[in-house]
Amino acid sequence: MYKKTIIIIAALILAVIPRPSTAQDKLRDTYRERAESMFGNIWMRYRVHSETGLFLESYPAGKNDSLNYFQGDAVKEKKVSFLWPFSGMFSAANMLMHVPGLKEKYRIYQDSLIAGIEQYKDSVRKPVGYQAYPVKFEKADRYYDDNGLVGVDYMESYFNTKNPLYLQRAKDVFKFIISGWNNDVGGGITWLEGHNDQKPACSNGMALLTALKIYKGSQEKYYLEQGERIYTWMYNSLRDSTTGIISNDIKLNGKQNRTFWTYNTGSMIEAAVLLYQFTGKQQFLQQAKALSLASYKHFKATSGGEGLMMHIDVPWFVTVLFRGYEALYRVDKDDRYIAAIEHDLNYAWENSKDKFGLTTHSWLPKPGELTKPKWLLDEACIAELYARLSVLR
Repeated sequence: MYKKTIIIIAALILAVIPRPSTAQDKLRDTYRERAESMFGNIWMRYRVHSETGLFLESYPAGKNDSLNYFQGDAVKEKKVSFLWPFSGMFSAANMLMHVPGLKEKYRIYQDSLIAGIEQYKDSVRKPVGYQAYPVKFEKADRYYDDNGLVGVDYMESYFNTKNPLYLQRAKDVFKFIISGWNNDVGGGITWLEGHNDQKPACSNGMALLTALKIYKGSQEKYYLEQGERIYTWMYNSLRDSTTGIISNDIKLNGKQNRTFWTYNTGSMIEAAVLLYQFTGKQQFLQQAKALSLASYKHFKATSGGEGLMMHIDVPWFVTVLFRGYEALYRVDKDDRYIAAIEHDLNYAWENSKDKFGLTTHSWLPKPGELTKPKWLLDEACIAELYARLSVLR
């Protein structure tokens, strides 16, 4: 009994003695501080205070920038942001809630962002879906890739809170997304409601991830079946035979658009890992590894400038690629892919911030970029990436 008491006392003493801080601890804390700093900076500068839960497209605002991420002609910057850049803040808040000790702190931000994203919901057109701009201002187009982002963000919100409303909203938006599927060129979802001119990786990749994350949260077999169907079509129809990575889209004549964006391969890698975890089929793990290696080689070879290891096409695109690399890293512990993006992110943080503490689009200290307004999506993903690295490291 005496020896047992001594052991218990010794264990209690050890438990309260502060553990010496390691380099890994300091790195984790640095990344958490950077994630919170960037998120707070965006929240302070980009919020449109007259519109609950909504943000500016860019900061400083009022520059009337032309936005070219729509079908057809470019449009001018408006009073609040479009849905795509808004979603970057939703994703960042969800990721910050994953950081140990921060869940309750960021729950109030999540609540505000959910109030914001619901302002994009169009309940008049059926199936119900989210349009590119808040419905109270105007009627706008509904993009299937935007709706996939909504689905993914609602599932991440569900994983954080277990609120069944968020799971149901993800299921509801998937009904709209899958309504964009048709059998032209063997299947696939189009980009824009009412326009059957292409089957892009962006809309199919986000539809795929929405389906698989709903399956993860609900265990309803329908969503696994839909996810595997979309994945198989993408892998067979959009994977480029030369580079081994995912092309931007396929036209209705069957010709691939061999433009390669980082995020299109990133969504496939994450999906392949999820399918491996859900089904146990080794083919998905092998495909995830092959896509990771091919994308690493391709985007490293096309690096955009001195100081960077990878090609930074769009920072948020690189973030989606990181999500794929991260999913694989958690399975095989191969560090090289996430380490390359980590290196470039740190370079951007240390070298390419403007007077407002915002990073350039290229992650390089280009004078012309340092002085121009910064896009919301380019900044929000910095907070998400550092939150992810804080958890990983």
